[in-house]
Amino acid sequence: MIEYKGYIGVVDFDPEIDLFHGTVININDVITFYGASVSELREGMQKSIEGYIKFCKEQGKYQKSLLR
Repeated sequence: MIEYKGYIGVVDFDPEIDLFHGTVININDVITFYGASVSELREGMQKSIEGYIKFCKEQGKYQKSLLR
């Protein structure tokens, strides 16, 4: 598991694309990220979460609360 700004991601390996695939698990929306290494996974997660937060702001919606 990896964490960024309170969001928790779990990671699996996808042999079809030869990359690691992550999904944020403590939110009801879908946030995914990919990477070939740990550093790429962290960067991908950060970019996906920042994109999600930006999207929520642009749409005038509050980002969903993190699940406990």
